[in-house]
Amino acid sequence: MKGIVLAGGAGTRLYPASLPISKILLPVYDKPMIYYPITTLFLAGIKDILIITNPCDATNFEKVLGDGSDLGVKFTYKIQKVARGISDSFIIGEDFIGDDNVALILGDNIFHGFGFSSMLKNTVKKIEESSGATVFGYKVKDPQRFGVVEFDRNKKAISIEEKPQEPKSSFAVTGLYFYDNNVCEYAKSLRPSARGELEITDLNNLYLKHNKLDVEILGRGFAWLDTGTHESLLQASNFVQTMELNTDTKIACIEEVAWRMGFIGDEELQILAEKFRKNEYGEYLGKILREKNSQHF
Repeated sequence: MKGIVLAGGAGTRLYPASLPISKILLPVYDKPMIYYPITTLFLAGIKDILIITNPCDATNFEKVLGDGSDLGVKFTYKIQKVARGISDSFIIGEDFIGDDNVALILGDNIFHGFGFSSMLKNTVKKIEESSGATVFGYKVKDPQRFGVVEFDRNKKAISIEEKPQEPKSSFAVTGLYFYDNNVCEYAKSLRPSARGELEITDLNNLYLKHNKLDVEILGRGFAWLDTGTHESLLQASNFVQTMELNTDTKIACIEEVAWRMGFIGDEELQILAEKFRKNEYGEYLGKILREKNSQHF
């Protein structure tokens, strides 16, 4: 399975902070925002990732991430010249996807929770074996702001409605989606909505219509953070800081996750630690290596 990070958009809700640089490159506590969605794809075992961004920021993303070879992965880049909606990602990325299945994550979404990697790997396996699509639901207090899932008595999804005035549940669809190879053709069949976009809810409803959409619920042990406003960006930074200080670990450290997933070995991690040797980030990479070698891993 391949992965896409949608990192386009102007980030107008974060003006003026996002005027000089893409909002997806703004820091969330101690690392660029894009590290968080990338590590989510890593945790699913996905190593071939397309970054879709706007013309102004493509060079900056390449500067931050490179080609991925130092992490044992592959990053490629494409431009979304006009913001045409989330589903446009599959039209832009059609050649990249090829004959594979694909996961899409929005660049400003952060996920954290125990057992998340196992859940993601199981999702990949299910789609590889049975096709279809899987999205993730999360209980929110303001479902009117999101695509909302309606369930039947057996907790099976029966509808998804975009920003409803009268939500049929409190479960929002998060910005993480897994699809089989039909997704490109489905995306090309969509008509623009009233706001001129190819809506991801319309795409999900196509899969639902064919009885091919599963909704996995992220329960109380998970955090889903959308960093699209100044307030939510600050809250996300505070969350990451608190978790890292309390656990003496790092969230979305792409070097560590690549290492723990087996994409790179000890030698490669040591080289990356040297790259950041003058700050706490590099010290952390060196520490986790030492802990492993002293059998305290």
